[in-house]
Amino acid sequence: MKLLFVGDVIGKPGRRAVERLLPELVERHGIDYTVVNVENSAGGFGVTPSVLAELRHLPIDCYTSGNHIWDKKEGVELLDLRPDLLRPANYPQGNPGVGLHVGETAAGVPVAILNLEGRVFMNDLDSPFTVADRLLAELPAEVKVVMVDFHAEASSEKQALAYYLDGRVSAVFGTHTHVPT
Repeated sequence: MKLLFVGDVIGKPGRRAVERLLPELVERHGIDYTVVNVENSAGGFGVTPSVLAELRHLPIDCYTSGNHIWDKKEGVELLDLRPDLLRPANYPQGNPGVGLHVGETAAGVPVAILNLEGRVFMNDLDSPFTVADRLLAELPAEVKVVMVDFHAEASSEKQALAYYLDGRVSAVFGTHTHVPT
C-alpha cells in the first residue's frame, strides 16, 4: 500500500502547488490514500469552506490540522460538518470536531488517520501519548493501517512519540510550519 502525506499547505501558493502537483504524484506513484494538513491553507491561518471547496476535486482522502485550525470561525464550524477534516484529538472533550478518521482506499482497505498536537512550547493540552493509547485501543480490529499527524514544535517531542508508537502505527508524520519532521 502506498500512502502520501502532504504537510502544512500554506495559503494560496501552497494550494496552487498542491493543485498542480498532487494529481500527477498520485497517478505516477499509484498512491492509495492521501492526507493533507490544511491548518494554514487560508491565508496562512486556518481553513475556510471556500478553501476546502477549492481542493475538493483533488485526490485527497483526509485533511489534518493543528493549533491554527481555530483561527477562522467558519473553519471551526466545518469541524462538526466534515468527518474527513480533523483537529488534534488531544484537545479537551467538548471542542468541535474529532481527531480520528477511519476511511478506506479504493480497494476497500480501512485506513485510520490520527491527528495529535504536541505540548512542548505549544498549548496546554491532554497528553498526546495517552490520547493515542486510548484511540488506538478503540480502533476496530480490521484497521491495520494507521497514519499519525503529530503537529508539534519540538523535534524531540515528535521523535519521542514516534518511538512510543513504533510497532503500533504505520507512520508518524511531524508537522508544524516552524519545524517539519
